[in-house]
Amino acid sequence: MNNLFRALNDATRREILELLKDGDMTAGEIADKFDMSKPSISHHLDLLRQADLVASVKKGQFIFYSLNMTVIDDIMVWFMQFKPSAQAEKPRIRLHVGKEAQ
Repeated sequence: MNNLFRALNDATRREILELLKDGDMTAGEIADKFDMSKPSISHHLDLLRQADLVASVKKGQFIFYSLNMTVIDDIMVWFMQFKPSAQAEKPRIRLHVGKEAQ
C-alpha cells in the first residue's frame, strides 16, 4: 500500500490517472499533455505501474496505458470504511415546545 500512496502523492501522476479515465493512451499521447520530458513522464508511468494503478500493454511499437480499476475499487472500499454510516451522519434535532412557541 506504500507504493500506492507514494504514487498518488504527486500531482502529475494524479493528472495522468485523470487522463486515463477517458480511455487508454500511449505513452506519447500522455507525454504530449505535459510540459516535461518524455523520460520524466516515463518515470511517472513506471511508479503508477509499480503501484498497480495502471496497466501497460505493448502493441507494435507503442505501449498503451490503462487504469487498473480493480486496484481503484479496492482503494475506494478501503477509504469507505472510514466514512460514518448514514444513520450516524444525520443530525438529531430536538424541538423544545414550550409556552413561548404556542
